[in-house]
Amino acid sequence: MAIYVYQTFEIKQDQFKEALENLHKMADFRHEHFNHKVELLTPISGQDHTYTLLTTYEGLAEMELQNKKMFDDEEYQKMISSFFLEQIVQGSMHTQLFRAMASSSNGYVKKDRS
Repeated sequence: MAIYVYQTFEIKQDQFKEALENLHKMADFRHEHFNHKVELLTPISGQDHTYTLLTTYEGLAEMELQNKKMFDDEEYQKMISSFFLEQIVQGSMHTQLFRAMASSSNGYVKKDRS
């Protein structure tokens, strides 16, 4: 069952251009070297400098495996170090894990009416 990792963070205004460039590099690197899908989400409403990484994995075990590979990769470590230490507001990152809800054959979960 697919696992979705939803990470929001606030980009420092004085690092805006560099942070967006780095986000694109990180996403491209992850697409090329690891087995998961990464999407960059930009705000339409709300706080203007709050961005999101939405990552999709095949399951929890695959998420663990890919995370181990990412954090063992020196090139990726260098990429994320400057991003996390210099380009986002400290304490602004929030990570949530989701999985798809199982559905019945008619597209919604039935309630037990007993």
